[in-house]
Amino acid sequence: MITKKKPAAAKTKAKVPAPTKAPARKTSEKAPTSTTAKRKAAPKTATAKKAARAQVGASSSALAEGAKAPPFSLPGDDGKIHSLAAHKGTPIVLYFYPRDDTPGCTIEACDFRDNLVRLKSKGAVVYGISRDTLKSHDKFRTKFNLNFPLLSDEDLLVHRAYGAWGKKMMYGKEVEGTIRSTFLIDGEGAIHRAWPRVKVEGHVDAVLQALEQL
Repeated sequence: MITKKKPAAAKTKAKVPAPTKAPARKTSEKAPTSTTAKRKAAPKTATAKKAARAQVGASSSALAEGAKAPPFSLPGDDGKIHSLAAHKGTPIVLYFYPRDDTPGCTIEACDFRDNLVRLKSKGAVVYGISRDTLKSHDKFRTKFNLNFPLLSDEDLLVHRAYGAWGKKMMYGKEVEGTIRSTFLIDGEGAIHRAWPRVKVEGHVDAVLQALEQL
């Protein structure tokens, strides 16, 4: 009897697999950890994208309000040289636009044209600036009967000084070009208001409201 009991005990021990279920538990525990890691990674990616967009904005951001306006001296389509120094004591509306005779730029220019009397009644001088040539400006001005000078900044020195040139999104792609911007410079040569990345519709009304505060 003792001899028969020994094999039975051995079989009983063989039926107990020590670590068979343990790996299964570990695997089931790792799965949620992996999912959690992926979920945690998503916000980081979104944050990185937001940071990238912020860097793009910062690299091409306009001058802060209250800052000293960078001096400029540029040729206009009226045959004159126009400068910041020549308008001491006079508010200047300086707006940068991408290109002559394009849809958004035409609407913006015509809005300034149609409201020039109101702007002048506040004592302001209006200048449009782009990198286009004076010849291009002359055609644009004549075609739409624009009643204020368009200045040519072909080397982009003034654009860059005012933060109106840099990276921007166009048709879903990041490109480098003119950032539609407007600056209201007070009579002391300081930036009273700055509008980086202008939306054309209603913009002139916003400029008029800012002029009333001077």
